[in-house]
Amino acid sequence: MARYIGPVCRLCRREGMKLFLKGERCHSEKCAVERRNFVPGQHGKDRRAKLVGYGLQLREKQKAKRYYGVLETQFRNAFEKAALQKGITGENLLARLERRLDSVIYRIGFATSRAQARQVVRHGHIQVNGRKVDIPSAMVKTGDVVEVREPSRKNPTILAARDATAHAPAPNWIEVDREALRGRILGIPKRDELVQIQLNEQLIVELYSK
Repeated sequence: MARYIGPVCRLCRREGMKLFLKGERCHSEKCAVERRNFVPGQHGKDRRAKLVGYGLQLREKQKAKRYYGVLETQFRNAFEKAALQKGITGENLLARLERRLDSVIYRIGFATSRAQARQVVRHGHIQVNGRKVDIPSAMVKTGDVVEVREPSRKNPTILAARDATAHAPAPNWIEVDREALRGRILGIPKRDELVQIQLNEQLIVELYSK
């Protein structure tokens, strides 16, 4: 499975905002965006050019890809499926990305970042409706019960993540039982329940519609 394995703090700096890719570090004074709020590279301080047209659309797409931790092929496939659904394509796209299993684990609070959530899923710690699922891109649907498997309920990484994210409220479309390490999908997320960063999904739709 292809994935980005380089330094993630430079991705936040390139987008000029926190993408919350490093868990608790993003909420501390060690955050790279707080310390060096300019794009990475030798001439980073001189590269804050005003974006228009294609450049603005491209940056929105890159921001969304990096925020959700997916590469181009997965992102494009998600867009094409979203375009076939009824409703607003941009909102459908974000809803599909949010309903990936790794995103759900992150939003429930069983991981402090989506990268950690992906690892938790890949290592076989998660089950959906009583069956083990180790595919991070698996889509959940309304009524699904996502929970930590019995052999993994004392896993220190998962328990530490649960405690570290205790202050963060669960989204309205997921019913969370932190003590039981379980979550139930109540419905499709609405636009105001989706992205935790500033993102204009319409620019992404315009980019792919050219």
